Amino acid sequence: AIGCGSGMQGSASSGTTGLAGPTVTVYQTNADQSLRLAQQPSVSFGSSGAGSTTITINPSVQYQEIDGFGASLTDSSSYLIYNKLNAAQQTTLLQSLFSRSNGIGLSFLRQPMGATDFSAQGNFSYDDVPAGQTDVSLANFSIADDVKYTIPVLKQVFAINSNIKVEMLPWSPPAWMKTSGTTNGGNFNDSYYSSLASYFVKTIQAYQAQGIPVYAIAAQNEPENSNSSYPTEAFSSGEETSFIGSYLGPALQANNLNTKIFGYEHNWNDTTYPETILGDPTAGPHVAGTSWHCYAGAVSAQSTVQAAYPNKGTWFTECTGSVGSVFGNDLAWNMENLIIGATRNWARRVSEWNLVLDQNSGPQNGGCAHCRGLVTLNDSISPATLTYNVEYYAYGHAAKFVLPGAYRIQSNSATAGTGGIEDVAFQNPDASVALIVFNDGGSSATFNVSWNNETFAYTLPAGAVATFSWSTTSSSSNGTRMLAK
Repeated sequence: AIGCGSGMQGSASSGTTGLAGPTVTVYQTNADQSLRLAQQPSVSFGSSGAGSTTITINPSVQYQEIDGFGASLTDSSSYLIYNKLNAAQQTTLLQSLFSRSNGIGLSFLRQPMGATDFSAQGNFSYDDVPAGQTDVSLANFSIADDVKYTIPVLKQVFAINSNIKVEMLPWSPPAWMKTSGTTNGGNFNDSYYSSLASYFVKTIQAYQAQGIPVYAIAAQNEPENSNSSYPTEAFSSGEETSFIGSYLGPALQANNLNTKIFGYEHNWNDTTYPETILGDPTAGPHVAGTSWHCYAGAVSAQSTVQAAYPNKGTWFTECTGSVGSVFGNDLAWNMENLIIGATRNWARRVSEWNLVLDQNSGPQNGGCAHCRGLVTLNDSISPATLTYNVEYYAYGHAAKFVLPGAYRIQSNSATAGTGGIEDVAFQNPDASVALIVFNDGGSSATFNVSWNNETFAYTLPAGAVATFSWSTTSSSSNGTRMLAK
C-alpha cells in the first residue's frame, strides 16, 4: 500500500552555492490520488530558496512529547482480520499498518473493554450475569470474548512492534452496574464504584497475563452520549471526578499498576468537563490529562484546556471517516484537524476509530451506519480484498516518520482554513526531523523550508501533502521544552 500512484508530482530546488546540507527524503500524497504516500526524488538543503513563503524550523523550542498514531482494533475489526483473511493476508495487512519499514508504522491502539457499536458478536462485557442479578465481587469476570480473536490479532501486532501502546476503556460497564440494567444507554449506579474500579484492575491484569501491557485507561467512552442503539452511558463530570479520585486512582496504586488515566474522552465542544476533573484536588493528581474526540467543536479546545493545566497532557483518541466522501476533501480535513491540527494543539497521540471495516461499514452493532476504517475488507468475494482508504495515507504521513518519543518542535504555519501552507514539525529521539506540509490553497504553491540557516524550496499541488525527513547532528535534549510531562 506504500508508494502507490504516479502522475503529477511536487518539485524541489535548493541553493546552488555553498556546501550542500543534509539530504531530505520526501513522501507525497495528492488530492487526486495520483500519488498516495509515494516516495519522491530526494532534495537537499542549500543556501537559498525560491518560495513565496518560508517555513522556519527551530528545534531549540520543543513542545509535547509524542506517544504515537493509531486506531482501534474493535471487535468487528479483529473479527474481520482473524476470520476473513488467510494467514498470508493477515501478515500483509498487519505489516502495512504496524511496520515502519513495510507499512505506515502505527504505534497506538485504543481498545474497547467489551462491546461498542462495532462488535461482531453483539453486546458483551467482561462480567455479564442474568438480568436481575449482580456480581459485586466480579467472580464471573472473564475476557474470554476477547480471547476468541481480538487478543490473537493483538499478539500478531505486538510481534511486529513490541512497543505498541494500548489504551483501554468501556463504552458501557456491565449492565448490572447501571440504573438502566442495560448496556445501551442509561446511567451508572454509583453504589458500584468499587466494583467498577476492580473491573479496570482485573482488565489490566488479564491483558498483562496475555502479554499485552495497558498503557492507559479512560473511565468511560463519550460520557455525555447516552442512547439506546448501542453500548453507551451517561457519566457526569461529578461522577467521573469522584470515581477517579476516590476509587480508580487508588485501586491502580494499591495494585502497583502504573497505567495512565485519561479524563473526559469526548468532543471538543466541552472544556468544562475535563477542567472539572483536572482541577479537583483528589482526582487531578491521578489523571495524566485529557483525551478528545472530533465530532463536535473545534480542535482549539485542546489548547484551551492545555493552557489551563499545562502540567497535564493532551491526547486525541477518536475520529472516523465516512463512506461516500471525496478523497481530497477528507485528506484536507484530516490534515487541518488531526495530523497537523491536533498535534499543533498539544496532542501527544492522534488516533482514528476502526482499523478495518467491511464493504458494508460493518459488522455493525447499532450506532454508526456509514463509518469507514483505515482499511476496507471486502468479503463479498473470495479471497477477500483490501482497500486502503484516505485515512491510511493521512496517518501514514505522520506515523511512518514521527517516532514515539519525538517532540513537536517550533515551526511557523498558516492558520488552518485560510488557503495557505500549513505544517507541523517534530524531532525524533535519534535527532532526525520530520516535517509535514499541507497546501490548503486552490493552486500549486512553492514554499521554502529553512533549517540551520540552510534552505530548500518545494512545490506542492493544491490539496497535496508531503512529509520531509532528514538526519541532523543536533540532539533533541538540547531544546527548551514548553510542556512538563
